[in-house]
Amino acid sequence: MRPALLLAASLLLGASPTLAQPADSTPPYGARLEGFTYPYPTRDFALTSQRQALSMGYMDVRPERPNGRSIVLLHGKNFCGATWEATIGVLRDQGWRVIVPDQIGFCRSTKPEGYQFSLHQLAANTHALLHSLGIERAVVMGHSMGGMLAARYALTFPEATEALVMVNPIGLEDWEAKGVPYQTVDQWLAGERKTTAAGIRNYQRNTYYAGTWEPRYDRWVEMLAGMYAGSGREAVMWNQALTSDMVFTQPVVQDFPRIRVPTLLLIGEKDNTAIGKGAAPPEVQARIGNYAELGPRTAEAIPNARLVRFPELGHSPQIQAPERFHEALLRELPSLK
Repeated sequence: MRPALLLAASLLLGASPTLAQPADSTPPYGARLEGFTYPYPTRDFALTSQRQALSMGYMDVRPERPNGRSIVLLHGKNFCGATWEATIGVLRDQGWRVIVPDQIGFCRSTKPEGYQFSLHQLAANTHALLHSLGIERAVVMGHSMGGMLAARYALTFPEATEALVMVNPIGLEDWEAKGVPYQTVDQWLAGERKTTAAGIRNYQRNTYYAGTWEPRYDRWVEMLAGMYAGSGREAVMWNQALTSDMVFTQPVVQDFPRIRVPTLLLIGEKDNTAIGKGAAPPEVQARIGNYAELGPRTAEAIPNARLVRFPELGHSPQIQAPERFHEALLRELPSLK
């Protein structure tokens, strides 16, 4: 569900506050997140897609003592590659080569004026990046929206997917089929125009961190809000509206039984993410976004899937409780072959 940037909170993810224009105290960042410091050096992958010259920002973090395996970390919609900061270091120290792209339309990558966004297209872009780096097979790990993308990648490129790891993925249910009303891109854009740092913080507290807050989370609020406060604000909002439509209209839940690679689900059960929840009737809101139920249901739907549950954690267990999360991840990864 989840990086990339803030979804139109009250309509898209069911956040309770109405968000307004960013406060003047928000540090302004560029449309490609210029001014924000990434934890490792970033590079640019040039690609031509849909008759456009585009650029994907990414990190390629190599270990001192390689274990011979590579892992790709895919961010969520309200996240960027940088939010994998702690996980990158843990995996690198265990010998993994860690590739962390920012998808087209997000963070350090190009924000096209017009692009046919699809999970299939983003998967193809990611596959092209890995091919350019000489990586034929990798573990693909995605969080939030990145979990949807990772699942689509595993379905589209099974021969290139050593294993699939999904961390609180969104798309574990078909929201429109559950009764959430469709919104046009113009409606998503109208919601994007109401974004503030205060609204981002409130939403993250309630959803990502199960009602708790620590000062270390402020960095990720500033990362998101800064793109809305900067000179590239219009491009950022437009791409967010386009990708909101992508996420809502392209569920992957129906394809889970077709996944044939070893799969690990890491689920914070206090998560309540459901796309468009705030626009749904109360009776619909009450029956969607229940990750304590969605996690086991998904593990049953995917052949050869393992489930690790974090009962008291929210949408971002890798940030909220990094030591517990990484202990579980490192314990499970060796069996994903």
